[in-house]
Order: sequence, then structure tokens, then C-alpha cells
Amino acid sequence: MVVFDEIDMRGHEQVVFCRDYTSGLKAIIAIHNTVLGPALGGTRMWNFKSEEDALKDVLRLSRGMTYKAAAAGLNLGGGKAVIIGDPKKDKSELLFRAFGRFVESLGGRYITAEDVGTSVEDMEYVRMETDYVTGIPVEFGGSGDPSPVTALGTFHGMKACVEEVFGTDSLKDITVAVQGVGHVGYYLCELLHKEGAKITVTDIDADKVKKVVDEFGAKSVKPDEIYDVDAEIFSPSALGGIINKDTIPKFKFKIIAGAANNQLAIEKVDGPALVEKNILYAPDYVINAGGLINVYNELEGYNREKALNQAKSIYNILKKIFQISKEENIPTYEASNRLAERRIESLRKIKSNYIL
Repeated sequence: MVVFDEIDMRGHEQVVFCRDYTSGLKAIIAIHNTVLGPALGGTRMWNFKSEEDALKDVLRLSRGMTYKAAAAGLNLGGGKAVIIGDPKKDKSELLFRAFGRFVESLGGRYITAEDVGTSVEDMEYVRMETDYVTGIPVEFGGSGDPSPVTALGTFHGMKACVEEVFGTDSLKDITVAVQGVGHVGYYLCELLHKEGAKITVTDIDADKVKKVVDEFGAKSVKPDEIYDVDAEIFSPSALGGIINKDTIPKFKFKIIAGAANNQLAIEKVDGPALVEKNILYAPDYVINAGGLINVYNELEGYNREKALNQAKSIYNILKKIFQISKEENIPTYEASNRLAERRIESLRKIKSNYIL
């Protein structure tokens, strides 16, 4: 792999390789785009098979954050970081403080947060070395667990989809098949239950399934049966890549609207395939932007009500995307990309005008 070719292919502004021998830190920070504002994105700790895999992952994820922030209307760019190591064995105060010093050295161009393999507690160590960190506990002036806000945004995104397909945004008596009932999935089921929706769930964790069944009267199916459920809405809220050539033929759904990342295995193949089946797809990075919205609000002094209202506005963003999709005769995933790209480009032009 030619490193600079990988970076150039996705249009990144800056990629930083971080090495600290005392702590054993090996990390990569990728800043994709800062036209709209500082690059914000979580730090993932994972036992990658190779450094090449780590680089590809951080480049892909940071680019995705650019699009997520732009489509959500936030004054943020896209960034991400990966720490190479086993999150079960290699964590230490020293490691995260060393990482925090690298974040600090970027002077605010990159702002970090927790992600897969890292926790709020890990971010507290990072915060000892830099102020450029979000997703910290409420007691330290942060926003705490973003899951309820992510779920709220997903819920209102669903309502936009239902209004588009059925002419009303009520979810009462609508059947929703939820794949994954962890933090976000659980809160989503709670909102659906309050709305009067009929819920069918699955998860590899039987205890989580039982909790949702007991509390919200949901039905449950085995993990591989969720694709065959007779429901109006499919809500993938766990794994990515689950909308693919093997699962799409099974779908009887009218809408796909869930909180999982990277739901389409191959965008240019699976997006049009959903259109052919007349299934409305809510682009994942738009409908699940509530978590990013939540931590974004920490930057200006966290206000819970403001964060919740912004998450609810995902409804209007999706309606705009559906309109672009119809007017330009393109799949919704492509419409969301165009919405994000046009916002970035328009701001780029404005910022090229120097005021003396």
C-alpha cells in the first residue's frame, strides 16, 4: 500500500502517526476536512490485523464524519482516530494521556470523543492533557451517554420516512423490526412503545432481548430471522454491512431507518437495489447523527434541551434529502452525499473571500 495514495484518494487534509515508546502508544489521527469547522470524531481502540488495516479504517471513518456533520448542519469537519491495541489488555492511564498530548499538539484542529473500544473513563485521562475532548461525564460539564439522543434522532427520522411513504408521521400500529437492542436500540424501542408501534426485536445477547420483551411487549426472533419479518420498517441498530445482495431479496419492508453505521455493504450496488424494490432508505449517517449532535453541543456549553431539539430536526433534514432524491432521480444515499458536499463547497467559496 502506498500511504500517500490512500490519503489522496479520499481527500484528507492531514494524517498524524502517533508513537510514544514509554506508554506503548501507536495511534493514527486522520483529519479529513475542516472547511465547516474543527474535525470532530471519536477514538477507536482495536486490535487491527495490520497497520495498513488501521490506516484504511481511520481514513474511511474520518471521511464519513465529514459527511455526517455537514448533512446535520453542524459547524464541524470530519476526523477520527484509532489506537492500535487490544482494548481488553493494553489500556492504561499512561497510554491515554500520551494520546491526549498528541491531540493537544494539533491545537484544536481535531476534537476527540469515545468510540468502539474506548470509554468515558478513558476520555477522562485524555482530558488531563487536552481540552479538545468531548463525551465526558455530566459531573465534569459534559453530556454523558449520547445513546438517548441518538435514539431520539433515529425515532424522528423514522417519522419522516413514514410521512413520506404513508402520508402521516404517526408510528401507531406500525410494525418495526429492530436489529440490535443495546444502548441505542433499547432507547429506540422505548420511544416506539410510547408511540404505540408494534415491535419485533433481535440481538445476539438474550438478556437484552428479554428486557425489551418484558418492558415493552416486543416480540423476538432469532438473529438470522429478522430479515424475513413482515414489518413496515426495518431498523438496523447494531452491525454495519447488513443490507447486501443476500439480505435485500428477503426484505418485505417499506422503509429502512436505523442507527447502525455503514448499513449498505456496497453503496453503489445496494442503494439502487433498494430503489428497485421500492424501499425507502434513510441514509445511516443522517438518521443516526444524534450522537454527534449531542457531543457538538458540549463545545458551546452543554444544553440538554438544545441538543434534543437539534436531534429532532433530523426529521426535516431527511425530508430535504427525499426531495433531492425525487427531483434529481437518484437514490437517497446519493442525495444525502450531494446535500453534504454542496454545503461544504458553498462554505468553502465564502471562506475564500478575504475581508480586509
